[in-house]
Amino acid sequence: MNEDKIAHLNMIQSVISRMAGNSALLKGWAVTLIAATFALAAKDADIRYVLIAYIPAVAFWILDAYYLRQERLFRDLYNHVRTLDSDKVDFSMDTSGFSRPAQNAFFAFVNLIFYGFLIGVILLVMFAFKPTGGA
Repeated sequence: MNEDKIAHLNMIQSVISRMAGNSALLKGWAVTLIAATFALAAKDADIRYVLIAYIPAVAFWILDAYYLRQERLFRDLYNHVRTLDSDKVDFSMDTSGFSRPAQNAFFAFVNLIFYGFLIGVILLVMFAFKPTGGA
């Protein structure tokens, strides 16, 4: 394998790693924001704050699915470049020749487990939330 092909594969691998890192970062932010809305709901005894927790859960689920889809497209590109003859390496990072439906990433097992759990926790808190009487 020549140096150009190795360099191209390294470029693609760095993008794959960045997409995976972004996905992990999004999961951390989702948990943080949802916990913050729970803290606000408990502080003010207002169920509406719990309902707001759905916004980051769904938004981060969509973003995470986007990054997972991109990661999979770059994995397809990596496999394509890996099988190319060394003289055909062109350093292209274009993934438009590959197809991955967005819903496959949205409903990927890892996303269903993580975001399904988060939404389940929000539902549990929402129905278990007993606002204290006041005024």
